[in-house]
Amino acid sequence: MDRELTRKEKRLIKTRQIIKPAALACGIVAVAFIVISLSTHSISRSDIRIAAVERGSIDIGLNTSGIVNPEYQEQILSPISSRILEVYARMGDTVEVGTSLLRLNLENAQADYQRGLDDLQLKEQRLKQLRINQDTRLTDMQMRLRVARMSLDQKQSQLDGERYLDSIGSGTKERVRQAELTYNTASLEVEQLQKQLDNERRVCQAELDMQRIEIDMQRKSLEATRQTLTDARICSPRRAVLTFIKNDIGASVSQGEQIAIISDLSSYKVEGELSDGYSDRIQVGAQVTIRSGQTRLSGTVSHLNPLTKGGSIGFTIHLDNPSHPILRPGLRTEVFVLARSHENSLRLPMGTYYKNGKGSYKLFVVEGDRLVAREVELGEANYDWVEVIRGLDEGEQVVISDMEKYKGRTSIRLK
Repeated sequence: MDRELTRKEKRLIKTRQIIKPAALACGIVAVAFIVISLSTHSISRSDIRIAAVERGSIDIGLNTSGIVNPEYQEQILSPISSRILEVYARMGDTVEVGTSLLRLNLENAQADYQRGLDDLQLKEQRLKQLRINQDTRLTDMQMRLRVARMSLDQKQSQLDGERYLDSIGSGTKERVRQAELTYNTASLEVEQLQKQLDNERRVCQAELDMQRIEIDMQRKSLEATRQTLTDARICSPRRAVLTFIKNDIGASVSQGEQIAIISDLSSYKVEGELSDGYSDRIQVGAQVTIRSGQTRLSGTVSHLNPLTKGGSIGFTIHLDNPSHPILRPGLRTEVFVLARSHENSLRLPMGTYYKNGKGSYKLFVVEGDRLVAREVELGEANYDWVEVIRGLDEGEQVVISDMEKYKGRTSIRLK
């Protein structure tokens, strides 16, 4: 016979009905946790890059960046302070030799040139007048000297006559002495006139030389002004591409200000910078590798800038293939300057694991079906290889992918 359940029995039955689903849910959660846990301790071989430690050479050098510029590039500077009146070309135009690029206001420069011409003509006329005056003075002195010499010859004859008369007893000693005094006086006058003439000739020559120097200086100044006027008609010095032009009509430009740049875009060079602390590790002729994306180009250091700028030294790279299609003005590239080569070294292919340069790293090594973390020491590197100092042996398989998210693991199952 059925009896009515007590209140206590009813509560017990109800509690059992709640516990069973809860226990089932907990079991499901636990199983899921175990499955997830097992999955995080394993990794698929296809999800990582694995490479073998091998032995070979490693080229060690300096890594920096560079900028591609046209191998030939010329800045055109304003030869005078002026204003831009007309612009004949646009950036990107291909210009031929002698192509007019722009026109400057030359009124002031032409006026200066004309004044210089007038001044030159005035100096040349002064030179002619100076020669006439000198010729007059010299002719006058030469005539005076001729007269003095004729008078000296006459006094020589008088002295000879007095000496003859004295020798035959018809003259006197006093008249002979008077004739000698007169002759000596005339001789001194001739000598003085000759010296004056010589000095005057030297003075005239110095005056002529000074005047000629002034005229030569004036001619050179005029030639420079004429060349400035020619240059002020801004034209392209060669066939190239116009990569910059100051096209503000009416704008003022100063002497020496850049107003245009022409570039030969058929060949390029790379200009790089390095900290001046590495100046002893780079030299002209050093081998260089340029990388942009997956493209690599080789070249050599062709020029070093001896002056430092902001703690850096600049250098120019001549490319073996300066016309490669990837090259364009302003392209930023990676630059590797070869400094030395390590032969017969243990090495690993370059990968994302190598982040902080030479030092200690935690790498995962393949041991059977597991990846085991190991402390290794890595050395210097280049674009392709990383030097292994210790911790790995030749032939061992190493993960070269970024394993940052597994840094807390010591072992991972390899699927």
